[in-house]
This record gives sequence, structure tokens and C-alpha cells, in this order.
Amino acid sequence: MKSKIIGYAIATTLVLAAPFTAAAPAVPSATAVPAAQPANAPAAEPAQVHPEIRDAIASMRKAKEHMRHAAHDFGGHRAEALRVTDEAIRQLEICLRFDKD
Repeated sequence: MKSKIIGYAIATTLVLAAPFTAAAPAVPSATAVPAAQPANAPAAEPAQVHPEIRDAIASMRKAKEHMRHAAHDFGGHRAEALRVTDEAIRQLEICLRFDKD
């Protein structure tokens, strides 16, 4: 009898909770209207184009500096890693130039 009551209580809780979880979107709507800015507020800077690619380039440049100052050559692998890192940076810079958006 006690387990039936607990079962009914759980089922009732789930049934009552379902509308609340279904009504809340997991991701904000892309059509949401941005909040109005006060008239004396400075103009917002435009969003940086492709920030992930720009962050990747900056990270690779920092990694390149770490590799340059490494204590060992690692059997020539450090030089090869520097070469391919330069190539990766070059390719990402080309990606940014090709973007027509």
C-alpha cells in the first residue's frame, strides 16, 4: 500500500512538472528582440568576425613561442612542429581573407 502511494506521488509529480520543462526553451530564440539601449549609451562595437579562428591563430602563435624556447630539439621534431604550425597559421589567415560575409 505504501509503495502504491509513493508511486502515485512520483507519477503525479512527473505529470505536473512536464508542462513547466516543456514550456522553457533550452536555447534562447534567434528572433529575440535585443534590449533597447539608452540614447546616451556609446555605440556597441561590431562583433569580431570569426573569433574562434582568430583565437586559434593567437593560440598557435603562443604555442610557437613556447616551442622556440624549448630546452631540446627532440630529434628534429621541434623544427618540424614549428614548420607545420607556421603553415597552419598561414592557412587560417587565408581562411579569414576568403570569407565574403
